[in-house]
Amino acid sequence: MLTTVSDKGQLTLPKKLRTQMGITPGTRLALSLGADGTLAVRVQARGADLLFGLLAVPGEATKTLAQMDDAISEAVRDRAGARP
Repeated sequence: MLTTVSDKGQLTLPKKLRTQMGITPGTRLALSLGADGTLAVRVQARGADLLFGLLAVPGEATKTLAQMDDAISEAVRDRAGARP
């Protein structure tokens, strides 16, 4: 898929991509530049609807505090663009 940057630095994401990624008006995107010049785009968490199932998942073992801490640390690294 190709898109063109406008003179204001804006671009239009193709509809197919927006649909696949769940991007709607107001969605926040995180951009990061790789050492090889690639541009990574991540959809940021949007609201309380993403908390569904956070506390318990039927059929799955309860997470330990260490597992929760590891998951939180990984999420913070991902958002900061850091590498482990």
